[in-house]
Amino acid sequence: MTPATVIDIGRQAVEVTLLVAAPLFIAALVTGLLISIFQAATQINEMTLSFVPKVIAIFVTLIVAGPWMITLLTDFMTRMFESIPALIG
Repeated sequence: MTPATVIDIGRQAVEVTLLVAAPLFIAALVTGLLISIFQAATQINEMTLSFVPKVIAIFVTLIVAGPWMITLLTDFMTRMFESIPALIG
Protein backbone atom coordinates (compact mmCIF):
# COMPACT_ATOMS: atom_id res chain seq x y z
CA MET A 1 0.00 0.00 0.00
CA THR A 2 1.52 3.28 -1.10
CA PRO A 3 1.25 6.61 0.68
CA ALA A 4 -0.87 7.89 -2.20
CA THR A 5 -3.38 5.09 -1.61
CA VAL A 6 -3.59 5.91 2.08
CA ILE A 7 -4.12 9.59 1.31
CA ASP A 8 -6.83 8.71 -1.23
CA ILE A 9 -8.67 6.48 1.26
CA GLY A 10 -8.45 9.21 3.90
CA ARG A 11 -9.75 11.81 1.45
CA GLN A 12 -12.69 9.58 0.55
CA ALA A 13 -13.45 9.00 4.23
CA VAL A 14 -13.45 12.74 4.95
CA GLU A 15 -15.71 13.38 1.93
CA VAL A 16 -18.22 10.76 3.10
CA THR A 17 -18.12 12.17 6.64
CA LEU A 18 -18.83 15.68 5.39
CA LEU A 19 -21.64 14.48 3.13
CA VAL A 20 -23.29 12.56 5.97
CA ALA A 21 -22.93 15.40 8.49
CA ALA A 22 -23.89 18.27 6.16
CA PRO A 23 -27.70 17.88 6.28
CA LEU A 24 -27.68 17.81 10.08
CA PHE A 25 -25.38 20.82 10.33
CA ILE A 26 -27.44 22.78 7.82
CA ALA A 27 -30.67 21.99 9.68
CA ALA A 28 -29.14 23.13 12.98
CA LEU A 29 -27.70 26.25 11.37
CA VAL A 30 -30.96 27.32 9.71
CA THR A 31 -32.99 26.59 12.84
CA GLY A 32 -30.54 28.50 15.02
CA LEU A 33 -30.61 31.45 12.65
CA LEU A 34 -34.41 31.57 12.60
CA ILE A 35 -34.62 31.30 16.38
CA SER A 36 -31.98 34.03 16.78
CA ILE A 37 -33.96 36.34 14.51
CA PHE A 38 -37.10 35.57 16.52
CA GLN A 39 -35.28 36.25 19.79
CA ALA A 40 -33.87 39.52 18.49
CA ALA A 41 -37.29 40.65 17.29
CA THR A 42 -39.07 39.79 20.53
CA GLN A 43 -36.14 40.47 22.90
CA ILE A 44 -36.56 37.08 24.52
CA ASN A 45 -33.13 35.95 25.71
CA GLU A 46 -33.81 32.41 26.83
CA MET A 47 -30.96 29.99 26.08
CA THR A 48 -33.15 26.89 26.09
CA LEU A 49 -35.44 28.38 23.45
CA SER A 50 -32.93 27.60 20.71
CA PHE A 51 -32.00 24.15 21.99
CA VAL A 52 -35.32 22.33 21.66
CA PRO A 53 -36.12 23.47 18.09
CA LYS A 54 -32.60 22.53 16.98
CA VAL A 55 -32.99 19.04 18.42
CA ILE A 56 -36.37 18.66 16.72
CA ALA A 57 -34.98 19.93 13.39
CA ILE A 58 -32.03 17.56 13.56
CA PHE A 59 -34.35 14.66 14.43
CA VAL A 60 -36.65 15.43 11.48
CA THR A 61 -33.66 15.82 9.16
CA LEU A 62 -32.30 12.50 10.37
CA ILE A 63 -35.62 10.81 9.64
CA VAL A 64 -35.84 12.38 6.16
CA ALA A 65 -32.18 12.03 5.13
CA GLY A 66 -31.39 8.90 7.17
CA PRO A 67 -31.89 6.36 4.38
CA TRP A 68 -29.63 8.37 2.07
CA MET A 69 -26.98 8.61 4.82
CA ILE A 70 -27.09 4.88 5.49
CA THR A 71 -26.81 4.14 1.76
CA LEU A 72 -23.83 6.46 1.45
CA LEU A 73 -22.07 4.86 4.40
CA THR A 74 -22.77 1.28 3.33
CA ASP A 75 -21.60 2.00 -0.23
CA PHE A 76 -18.36 3.45 1.11
CA MET A 77 -17.77 0.51 3.43
CA THR A 78 -18.58 -1.97 0.67
CA ARG A 79 -16.04 -0.28 -1.61
CA MET A 80 -13.46 -0.39 1.19
CA PHE A 81 -14.01 -4.07 1.93
CA GLU A 82 -13.97 -4.99 -1.76
CA SER A 83 -10.69 -3.13 -2.27
CA ILE A 84 -8.86 -5.02 0.51
CA PRO A 85 -7.52 -7.79 -1.76
CA ALA A 86 -6.17 -5.26 -4.25
CA LEU A 87 -4.51 -3.28 -1.46
CA ILE A 88 -2.86 -6.31 0.14
CA GLY A 89 -1.64 -8.09 -2.96
